Amino acid sequence: MSIERIVPKQGASPRGHYSPAIRAGDFIYVSGQGPIDPATDELSPGDIKYQTALTLGNVRNILESCGATLTDVVKCSVFLRDASEFHQMNEVYAQFFGEHRPARTTIEAKFHSAEMRVEIDCVAYKPRSAA
Repeated sequence: MSIERIVPKQGASPRGHYSPAIRAGDFIYVSGQGPIDPATDELSPGDIKYQTALTLGNVRNILESCGATLTDVVKCSVFLRDASEFHQMNEVYAQFFGEHRPARTTIEAKFHSAEMRVEIDCVAYKPRSAA
């Protein structure tokens, strides 16, 4: 099995010593993404719905750079600054995933920035022959 580190040409640049995505065989592991505006490469403050949409858009862009889509996602982890915002986050999340419902874990977490409300990572399954 080969391992490929993927840094998309467009989108948010990594904020630390990590790869935005790793392809290991037929699996794609997308690092935690936040509400970073791809046009400015800066955190974009806003309510939980806005930040969730921006974050999932970043996840989608990384997956597309790997030849995958959101329908290839098998597992997501969602980290919320405030667990009381779960229902608003879930409403936007459902719009992105539709009837495709990957396994998911959602937990409350602290972030380095007080303006950051959500972070999402995922694992996708996309056989290389189908990429």
